[in-house]
Amino acid sequence: MDVARKSQSQSRNVPPKHDHTVLVLQGGGSLGAYQAGAYEGLAEAGVIPDWIAGVSIGAINAALIAGNPPERRVERLREFWNRVSAIAPFIPPASVGSLRPAFNGFSVAAAAAFGVPGFFAPRMPSAFFGRADDDSTSSVYQTDMLKSTLEELVDFDLINQGDVRLSLGAVNVKAGNSIYFDNRQTRIGSDHVRASGALPPSFPSVKIDGEYYWDGGLVSNTPLWYVLDDSPQMNALIIQVDLFSMQGELPDSLDRVMEREKDIRYSSKTRFNTKRVKELAELRAALCRLLAKLPPTLATDADAKLLTEASKAGQVTVAHLINRRLPYSSQSKDCEFSRATVTELWAAGLADVRRAAANTDWAKPEELWEGMRVYDLTK
Repeated sequence: MDVARKSQSQSRNVPPKHDHTVLVLQGGGSLGAYQAGAYEGLAEAGVIPDWIAGVSIGAINAALIAGNPPERRVERLREFWNRVSAIAPFIPPASVGSLRPAFNGFSVAAAAAFGVPGFFAPRMPSAFFGRADDDSTSSVYQTDMLKSTLEELVDFDLINQGDVRLSLGAVNVKAGNSIYFDNRQTRIGSDHVRASGALPPSFPSVKIDGEYYWDGGLVSNTPLWYVLDDSPQMNALIIQVDLFSMQGELPDSLDRVMEREKDIRYSSKTRFNTKRVKELAELRAALCRLLAKLPPTLATDADAKLLTEASKAGQVTVAHLINRRLPYSSQSKDCEFSRATVTELWAAGLADVRRAAANTDWAKPEELWEGMRVYDLTK
């Protein structure tokens, strides 16, 4: 290999500089503490997003980040996660690790029976005993507490200034369509955040401007497709923090089977999105080659100009941070809000970012094609 070719090959493994930094946050209930830890690590490394897109718990974390100045973001994230983990604040010592599954199970049962502080509470009386014409029968829990928490910890005026773009995924209950509340087009409030996390039948739909909305994860648990569809020609580093791993071990018990099924279901759109982007990139490259073969007399044709503009590809780097399975997790891991588990998840997210920042081995992309590089920072 000559020097020029070797230099070119090496440069393909170095992430280019980008005009924008986008943070994409998947849904996943209590697993969202991993995203909070990852953000702390990103802030330490000086990676500050100018666009955040989130679904469900990812929307809550996104609002906490975009709705606070940079110097207060980690503090506000920690306040939220300390509040919701107060349901089981005791952290058992490592010496009693064999009892951890039972402890986690107790935490899940406590959340189911009594709700989660600052987040949701069971309906009284239960929705199962309400009148059929009463809205209170449409969910097991109510989320008024979350509305109060968000309005305390998030500066929605700051969000609506638009210094950081914020996009929150939800689903229109009647139409069944995915929709994104984006502060470029919509004035964002606490109800938009609650709507993104309104997972039925646990949580009630949220009414906004006469329409009712549920959790955006019902259609797609990752907002990556929205970011790429909205701005296909942007030059951006996209950091996607996934809470469910596509890859995993063969399950050896019924609980592990249910956990693995949940991982696959909620991470399925990640691979679909990157595959679709690859196909579009290949089509753009083919279109560019075809346009280059047109005779000069057609170069100024209106259709040729339109196709030339459409064939331009952005330069996008997608860096995945993926929450891996904790030793004591189970199929109910996304509704296990104990302080012990929240602390471990936060620490895992922080450690993964610190490890990626200190290790250059990840700088070789797993996938590379025209205008797109994909990395796994936690592989």
